[in-house]
Amino acid sequence: MMDIRPIAVSERNLGGIDFFLLWAGVAISLAEIWAGGFLAPMGFWAGLWAIILGHMIGNTLMSLGGVIGSQYGIISMVSVRPAFGIRGSNLPALLNIIQLIGWASIMLIIGGQAGAMLGKPFGGLLASSQFWIVLIGMGTLLWALGTGKSIWKILQTAAVIALLLVIVLMSWVSLGEFGGGVAAAKTEPMPFMIGLDLVIAMPISWMPLVADYSRFSKKSAPAFWNTWWGYFIVSSWMYLLGLMATLVTGETDPGALILQTMGKIGFAVPALIMVVFSTITSDFPDIYSATCSMMNISQKIKANTVMWMAGLLSIVVALVFPMEQYENFLLFIGAMFMPLFGVVLTDYFLLRKGKLQIESIDTVGGPYWYYKGVNITAAVAWAAGFVTFEVIALMKYPVGGSIPSMLVAGLIYYFMTRDTGD
Repeated sequence: MMDIRPIAVSERNLGGIDFFLLWAGVAISLAEIWAGGFLAPMGFWAGLWAIILGHMIGNTLMSLGGVIGSQYGIISMVSVRPAFGIRGSNLPALLNIIQLIGWASIMLIIGGQAGAMLGKPFGGLLASSQFWIVLIGMGTLLWALGTGKSIWKILQTAAVIALLLVIVLMSWVSLGEFGGGVAAAKTEPMPFMIGLDLVIAMPISWMPLVADYSRFSKKSAPAFWNTWWGYFIVSSWMYLLGLMATLVTGETDPGALILQTMGKIGFAVPALIMVVFSTITSDFPDIYSATCSMMNISQKIKANTVMWMAGLLSIVVALVFPMEQYENFLLFIGAMFMPLFGVVLTDYFLLRKGKLQIESIDTVGGPYWYYKGVNITAAVAWAAGFVTFEVIALMKYPVGGSIPSMLVAGLIYYFMTRDTGD
């Protein structure tokens, strides 16, 4: 279903296991292995603690964002409206579209490079990263177009189970190749909070779209906990694989290194399955949710048309995007969306106590209209949080920007709104 109107409880069809498999599939990603490699300067034990703590923080915030969707049956960007206003939600929606297409493109690049590496012995198109980008990109688009249909649920379940088996094999290969000596690997200093930012950014990148799926849940609690555990377990493991491989080898693309190792010892087919289907299962939510965000801004264009446009654009961007900007992209996500949802979660859980006037969610002149459709207070608090993140980054304070920016935005919004009685 692609509609910004709330979904009635009687029409929701996803249970706990559906959410566990959905978010486990999202987490099975070469991009997550790559991100784990960024933590190598911290060393193994500090990196491990950053992975665990960062995912605990990020997963909790992400899953709380999904609660609004599961309780009221609304998409993520509509859940932004009570805090920011009906028109005020359009800028977050636009930024979300940009980051989602960016994410989709990054995953296609990583998948394309890995596919070309595995296809190199065969030559021709199979050795071309552009070929794999287009092939996987079109598969992702078709997967997104089928979201929620009966056949999609069957295929999604089968794909994730198969990928989990491949992950077990990949982990066995990785531990054999890179498991020894990780604790003794030489490292360069990286402040713990900076590493924590790089971990938190990954689950936070899903916060602006988690409600697009939790709105289909039959009950809120199973959606929350299975989203939390499905993503926590698998994403943490992906980060750990990347951390270990980079620590031992110094390789800047640990995912490709692990796949290459699998290929050399006779596991090329499972490696290729990992490349194609992990990219699709982690990438299709970007295309689907970019469409949901566009529907929040305008419903003049048909949803399927928007989805085709988003899918094709992600392929085009993937063919030209400079991958050396990946780490900066992760930090950009944190700078934009941590303070944004600091405001949204403060508004929903602390000020409104989880109560929305859902019948007024799109009413011009209603309680969520504010000043010409925009809640200026929320915008100011968001901007303050963003500035906090950027100042910390520019001054290179070793505290990380994610948590301070979210706290600043949430506190400013709470006190300004509480005092005015909004």
